Amino acid sequence: MSVPFFYEPKLINANLPFVLSETTSKHCVQVLRMKVGQPLNLTDGKGNLFNASLISADKQKSVALIDKTSFTPLSNSCNSIGISVLKNADRFEWMLEKITEIGIIEIYPLICKRTEQQRFRYDRMQQILIAAMLQSEQVWLPVLHEPIDVIKLIQTATHPQKLIAHCEDDAKNTINTLQSAINTLILIGPEGDFTPNEISLAMNNKFLPVSLGNTRLRTETAGVVAITLLANRS
Repeated sequence: MSVPFFYEPKLINANLPFVLSETTSKHCVQVLRMKVGQPLNLTDGKGNLFNASLISADKQKSVALIDKTSFTPLSNSCNSIGISVLKNADRFEWMLEKITEIGIIEIYPLICKRTEQQRFRYDRMQQILIAAMLQSEQVWLPVLHEPIDVIKLIQTATHPQKLIAHCEDDAKNTINTLQSAINTLILIGPEGDFTPNEISLAMNNKFLPVSLGNTRLRTETAGVVAITLLANRS
């Protein structure tokens, strides 16, 4: 049986007993029926993993004792995505879950000219990222930004490698032929694609056009494909 994995963002001092959050305590005691002495893993979402054991089982304030700590640095090749907000929130949430499982460090929800905007539920989206991080047993929680206008991101992005995936019939690079960078940002547009002006502005700001394959993809599918291709570059 695998050791349960929990997110505790306020976990700072690993040398003292740690009072678990009410959410973690409830899950340990009421859902998993954990008992004193059982092991659990904790992460602060900043690269730290804490191997611990339960020394007090209470559904509101369980206490864990840290037995061992370790730190996993970010990969030399980190990937970020700027992707249009979707009218169908379920599809956007599905995409967030999958790209977190694959490995992403930063997410910029985009407002583009053709974005069919809706209310962006930041807190809910953040919880989806946390759940996906824990499910895939990772120790880095992706940074989720508030929605940003695509023009602003294009003009201010400082990532060493900047890519844009669009559907215009222009010459495009293949992702697996591009050299891996310390931090790559890729932009994915809405269902109606980026406008010619948005594409032109990106190109003028040193974004390289890339292809995600021979078929036209939905925005959320394109996001998953893009991060998969970036993560698997040699």
